Amino acid sequence: MTLLHMFYLFFSTTLASFAATGLVLGVLKHRGIVDTPNDRSSHKNPTPRGGGLAVILVSLGAWGFSLGDVLNAYQGLFIATLLLGFVSWIDDVQSLSARIRLLSQFLAVALVFWLMPTSGLYFHGILPQWLDSLIAVFIWVWFINLFNFMDGIDGISAIEASSIGLGLFILMALGALQLTHGLLGLVIAASALGFVWWNWQPAKVFLGDVGSVPLGFLLGWLLLETLSTSHWPVAVILPLYYLADATITLGHRVWRNERVWRAHREHFYQQATARGLGHAQVTLLIGGANTLLVGLAIFSMTQPLSALFCAFIVVGGLLLVLRGPKNGNAS
Repeated sequence: MTLLHMFYLFFSTTLASFAATGLVLGVLKHRGIVDTPNDRSSHKNPTPRGGGLAVILVSLGAWGFSLGDVLNAYQGLFIATLLLGFVSWIDDVQSLSARIRLLSQFLAVALVFWLMPTSGLYFHGILPQWLDSLIAVFIWVWFINLFNFMDGIDGISAIEASSIGLGLFILMALGALQLTHGLLGLVIAASALGFVWWNWQPAKVFLGDVGSVPLGFLLGWLLLETLSTSHWPVAVILPLYYLADATITLGHRVWRNERVWRAHREHFYQQATARGLGHAQVTLLIGGANTLLVGLAIFSMTQPLSALFCAFIVVGGLLLVLRGPKNGNAS
């Protein structure tokens, strides 16, 4: 596939996602599938949810088109993604129990592990193969959930998905990743950017679980596949902000014996909006940090440990900025 074909794929996927989201928005309004704000919400107005249906279908369609003769090799991932999207759509419409949602995620992950075994060990022989795969399963399911948890303000997950996707595509172009993986990153990024116009502050539509859960699933697969290569630091660096915010927040809540599955407003980005920063401001801060992380992911191809160290500095600084002064007052 030439550079011109890749540009065409990116441009056409962005336009398709933009148009499809508009169509889905009309359906959501007609069916009354709306997210009603509560005291834990970061929004004030009822807003349709489920626009991520367009993002997922366009991403899979564009990627399938680009795969050509090797499409059959990835059927397991397509089936698992559609299964997860179907369950998540039902959850957006009528709400499912946490148990059913978690079971569907493990089922989708297990399906991919069964139909599409990885070409290498995720932890490079440090662990026995059975333990290597078992830990990878739980990491993947955790990433699916954290991506869903973090989708709490306008534009945030669309920007995160586009950052990770474009980062993986650039690394593919530099020879670090497989072509098929880079193309999936490219179409996810394009679909997310096509969606972000509808989701920018003030959002006209939300991703919903039908968007955030399958996106976390697909990106999690890409990152795990990257983890199994010699360029494994990339899999840590690109999603590091989401990993850090979600994991640290969960740790704090577990330490306080809180019910971690309950909705809350304790993520660092939520603390920033609670202090008065707008959704767009916070999302742009995260996007700026992600741009640095993409650069560090490229740097990790030659200096992995230095790049990892710098990535933690970048994300640590971002978390401090988002949290703000502990007393809530500017110094």
